[in-house]
Amino acid sequence: MPDGGQLIIEVRNAEIDEAHAASDMELKAGSYVVLAVSDTGTGMAPDVVNRAFEPFFTTKTVGKGSGLGLSMVYGFARQSDGCVKLYSEPGHGTVVRLYLPRASSSAARATPQEEAAAGDAIPRGQEAILVVEDDKQVSQYVVRQLRLLGYQVMHAPDGPSALEIVRSSVAIDLLFADVVMPGGMNGLEVAAAAREIRSGLRVLFASGYPEAVLARHEAPVPEFAMLQKPYQVVELARALRQALGATAASAR
Repeated sequence: MPDGGQLIIEVRNAEIDEAHAASDMELKAGSYVVLAVSDTGTGMAPDVVNRAFEPFFTTKTVGKGSGLGLSMVYGFARQSDGCVKLYSEPGHGTVVRLYLPRASSSAARATPQEEAAAGDAIPRGQEAILVVEDDKQVSQYVVRQLRLLGYQVMHAPDGPSALEIVRSSVAIDLLFADVVMPGGMNGLEVAAAAREIRSGLRVLFASGYPEAVLARHEAPVPEFAMLQKPYQVVELARALRQALGATAASAR
């Protein structure tokens, strides 16, 4: 953050289910404590993100950094049976999440899966959902889980291609969009344009950035519900049913 900015530190519990673990080779199913550090800085290009944990790799000038800091954090996390996840895009800051296995405790809170088993089953549906997500791994995971939940699913990798689908005659009951995306349009802009074409279209957002970071970069907290990445199948299923029941207007 060469010109200053906001640094956000968060700690929370997280459950990684079998479905999520199957799509991520670094995370096993289980209970974790997640330490997230977010900034509102310049962000990283994809090639820098891909090398960020390499020992001695740095974009800093000589004498400003060794390139060992993140590699040591990564090594510590892996030795602890956890991992580190890096989420960054140019102009939108960076989020680093440190996953560490949570210590067992008889007083531990029930997992989402246990809550679902004790209460209602994971809600399902048959509606048509348009997923707008630029990350290939994330989109594959989401599309697979939505289909397992019974939904009809379409996918677009960016805003312009999503709007082409919206302009077509295909039925769409809900737009599920990432907030920060390349291609000249963020998720909020895609949703606004889509609702001009199809009045009453239901919307659900997802983002790897905390709300405070989005607001800092002129991406205000949306009027619709937003899932924080990474999310579990139970959280996704419940958020979808809530979003689909939020309005009675038809967008078909």
